[in-house]
Amino acid sequence: GLNTWAAFAGNDAEAVVDGDFAMTANELQPVLKAMRQEGINIVAIHQHMSHEEPRYLFLHYWAKGPALRLAQSLKRVLDAQKAVQ
Repeated sequence: GLNTWAAFAGNDAEAVVDGDFAMTANELQPVLKAMRQEGINIVAIHQHMSHEEPRYLFLHYWAKGPALRLAQSLKRVLDAQKAVQ
């Protein structure tokens, strides 16, 4: 069970999103930089497992604003993560 997910609440004009990004250690810094550029708040970075290969990190986040802008911001973060692979 590894996944990246987002949960939206509110309405089109005033929404909140929160969720998790699952990533390898090499993807962490590009994802963090992209999130900060997009104004997404980082809540926690941690592991759920031990001794897994490859090692996965989980990043919890949240942001608020217009729903479309939030979705576009998350897409840019996903693109930054994908560029590492």
